[in-house]
Amino acid sequence: MRNSVLAALALAGAVALPLHAQQAPTDPQIAHIVVTANQVDIDAGKLAQKQGSTKAVRDFGKQMATDHAGVNKQATQLVTKLKVKPESNPTSDSLKKGGDENISKLKKLKGKEFDKAYVDNEVTYHQSVLDAVDKTLVPNAKNAELKALIEKVRPAFVAHLDHAKHLQGELAK
Repeated sequence: MRNSVLAALALAGAVALPLHAQQAPTDPQIAHIVVTANQVDIDAGKLAQKQGSTKAVRDFGKQMATDHAGVNKQATQLVTKLKVKPESNPTSDSLKKGGDENISKLKKLKGKEFDKAYVDNEVTYHQSVLDAVDKTLVPNAKNAELKALIEKVRPAFVAHLDHAKHLQGELAK
């Protein structure tokens, strides 16, 4: 289960922002999207560990950073095995830019304001990832192993989204 969660997280970050849909992403582009998206959530999770005002938010940030780092390791192993060189693309560039902007915004916040902004972003982020997995990544992945990995880890995205929604509800009380 842990490996499935980690793999899911690698893909979860796959598309936190809308994919640039002018043309379908190639496998090397999908690989770059996955790595970039995971790094975005690793960075946000690490910040939440430091700035979260509740144990629940700090723990969730730690889980996101740990899980996404593990997934990036697995994603790197898969692309090495497949001899695929991740290729930068407009979607991965947007993910990086959006992640940097989110971190800049979050760094200015403290206490409950930070917690709410972080968790709200995680809900949106993971819902976007699920949408991207279902509508873009799975349908466009050509390599059977890459496609199988994406499909296998989808339940972990759902679990992260559910956890983030639960935290969101707790913070609203």
